Amino acid sequence: MSKRRTSLFFFILSMLFFYIPLLILIIFSFNEGKSMVWKGFSLKWYKELFLYSDNIWKAFRYSVAIAVASGVISTIIGTLGAISLRWHEYKYKKYLQVLTYIPLVIPEIILGVSLLILFATIKLELGFTTIFIAHTTFNIPFVLFIILSRLEEFDYSIVEAAYDLGATEWQTLTKVIIPSILPGIISGFLISVTLSFDDFVTTFFVAGPGSSTLPLRIYSMIRLGVSPVINALSVLLIGISIILTLSTKRLQKYLIK
Repeated sequence: MSKRRTSLFFFILSMLFFYIPLLILIIFSFNEGKSMVWKGFSLKWYKELFLYSDNIWKAFRYSVAIAVASGVISTIIGTLGAISLRWHEYKYKKYLQVLTYIPLVIPEIILGVSLLILFATIKLELGFTTIFIAHTTFNIPFVLFIILSRLEEFDYSIVEAAYDLGATEWQTLTKVIIPSILPGIISGFLISVTLSFDDFVTTFFVAGPGSSTLPLRIYSMIRLGVSPVINALSVLLIGISIILTLSTKRLQKYLIK
């Protein structure tokens, strides 16, 4: 019984550690004053966010565009790569599997610097394209391993049955394999979008003038102090995240059925 109480105590402590800062942030997004002293309830920071923060919304749209684009491409490449690594045999396969781990284990700052050197070497102008390439690069391994874990539970006899019935490789891929692993593909896509939208370190090195993403914009704002507008923006992002999470769970349950 003491072990259960100890586990419950540390669980509650961990939840408080994670969620109390979020609760404080939500409360003070409705604060009348700028300081961390309660001055009264007000929606003026939300009004300022929606009406007078064009730079924030520009960065938000920029981040969404890059996140979705890199998420789609990395999901396609990661899914096809996982299928290839799982079921196909070819030379240097083991070395390729090892290479896929590298973006997962190296520090982000190393990845950012190396990509910056690459772009400077090939004289590619920093901007939307370089951020997109960087985000796709570090997203692919995450998608790859999510799909690989999904394929471990896949019954390959279904694929063999499709071939026996005369299906081509393309038909088998699009009508048998992909529908079966679709929940994993959706999870990989959402992780890619989240990682891309949230990334700061790598983006800091590969972003050019006029290509500021939302994390970079927030960083530039908080260097002079935390603005209540950022609190309001954070609450909005938390709400969007909760809605997307609940919607995704429902969608995955529907697909599994």
